[in-house]
Amino acid sequence: MTRSHQSFAMLCTLLRCAVIVMALASATQALAQARAQSVDDAEARTAQAFETARAQGPLTLRAFLARMPKGADLHNHLGGEVYAESWISQGAADGLCVDVAALKLLDKQNATAPDCGAGRRPASEALSDQRFYDALVDAFSMRSFVPSAGHSGHDQFFGSFDRFAAVRPQQHMGDWLSEASARAGAQNEQYLELMTTPPFAHTAKLAHDVGWLGDFDAMRTQLLARGLKDEIADDERLITQALDQRRRQQHCDTAQAEVGCSVQLRFLYQVLRGAAPERVFAQTLLGFELATLDRRWVGINFVMPEDGYLSMRDYNLQMRMLDYLHGKYPKVHISLHAGELAPGLVPPEGLRFHIRQAVELGHAERIGHGVDVMQEDRPEELLDEMAARHVLVEINLTSNDVILGVRGAEHPLPLYLKHHVPTALSTDDEGVSRIDLTHEYVRAVQDFGLDYRALKQMARNSLSYSFLPGDSLWTQGGSLAPACSTQTPGSEHPDAACRRLLAGSEKAAAQWELERRLRVFEAGR
Repeated sequence: MTRSHQSFAMLCTLLRCAVIVMALASATQALAQARAQSVDDAEARTAQAFETARAQGPLTLRAFLARMPKGADLHNHLGGEVYAESWISQGAADGLCVDVAALKLLDKQNATAPDCGAGRRPASEALSDQRFYDALVDAFSMRSFVPSAGHSGHDQFFGSFDRFAAVRPQQHMGDWLSEASARAGAQNEQYLELMTTPPFAHTAKLAHDVGWLGDFDAMRTQLLARGLKDEIADDERLITQALDQRRRQQHCDTAQAEVGCSVQLRFLYQVLRGAAPERVFAQTLLGFELATLDRRWVGINFVMPEDGYLSMRDYNLQMRMLDYLHGKYPKVHISLHAGELAPGLVPPEGLRFHIRQAVELGHAERIGHGVDVMQEDRPEELLDEMAARHVLVEINLTSNDVILGVRGAEHPLPLYLKHHVPTALSTDDEGVSRIDLTHEYVRAVQDFGLDYRALKQMARNSLSYSFLPGDSLWTQGGSLAPACSTQTPGSEHPDAACRRLLAGSEKAAAQWELERRLRVFEAGR
């Protein structure tokens, strides 16, 4: 064969290879398009099934939404998660007493006689006295509550917590985690970020001893030098013990594992904002230190009524504390209750700045409630700023109704959606409110006319804006991350590049699992 013939043969070979490559690329693209079309068709069928369920009424709608994958509940206080019936059972098991007039559980050591003393009854008697039992359920929750002169839904809601506070986390936190995860698993949730405050008596004493210095650097230095971090070991043991107890109760890692085992749990450190400045600073510092050392604590939050005297007086000071500590611990996530206020609850000037300062000064990545956003200075500008910063709002519809009387057209959810501020539905305190996350999905549909795709996006948001570590499966523009851009989300066998992303990111892995659950759910429509 001459050299010209060899060159011609080689050219033909190259051309054949090019044709083969082009054919493979075309086939791959066609397959991807077919997969995308199949996903779109399944979503469309599910959206139609949703509309049918909506038309048939709230009971059918709830049955539909109970099965829908919901991702995460990001705004959920562990103490408020537990139902009243559980508090009664645990109080009885621990031999606690009840102040009959206040309908409040009391520590055993506070009882002055074997029968609990005058004006008190053993909590165990509620298990054989239905009227006593019902009175406690009503006192520990919003069940049967009717506002009256001098006693609002706000009063009843926040007053409930003190009535069952004598049940100690050292004995029962594992029970609470079991209850929370079992309820979440039964509704096709997969992740909870639970707010809780572990005991911090040592830190509170240090704060009292140091006092308010007015200098954040000096206070941090003194608190750490005096052993503030010594309390961290106790907090870590408490969580470890509780998680172990939950695993045993739910038979996790066995063939009899219960549905709650599939729910991932992480914790947000609750700072009690309604305290003196030195204690708020010390507890916030402890929360930042704990979240730095123990990855089970994924961030912090400030709790207690936002309208309380100290909460209102020191709001700006507390945001400046967060600004300072964020500079020292930039990797610790921050979610804040902000704008859980309504006209008349506080003076008008108290409604004008809380959300903005939480975002701009407090470095909040998520806002809980955000109800008074339209009373803020330059509200439209603030909404656009939150959208640009990708600050998610944790929407708590029932909580906003029973505490603030804000519902329906008075709620800003449609405005957040209009301005493309990311949102996710959450329960706040489902035990006290006597609800669950499915209830909030139903309410969002009934009160605001949300469709299936809007709910699906909220479920996705709940994991995208979670504080799970790692890169997200989704870009902020809403497309798949480059490593998985050619894959069908949630598929059983992603390619090597996508598998590497999922293996290296807890967040992306959780998001992929949500997509898998959505595929299964939509395939059944």
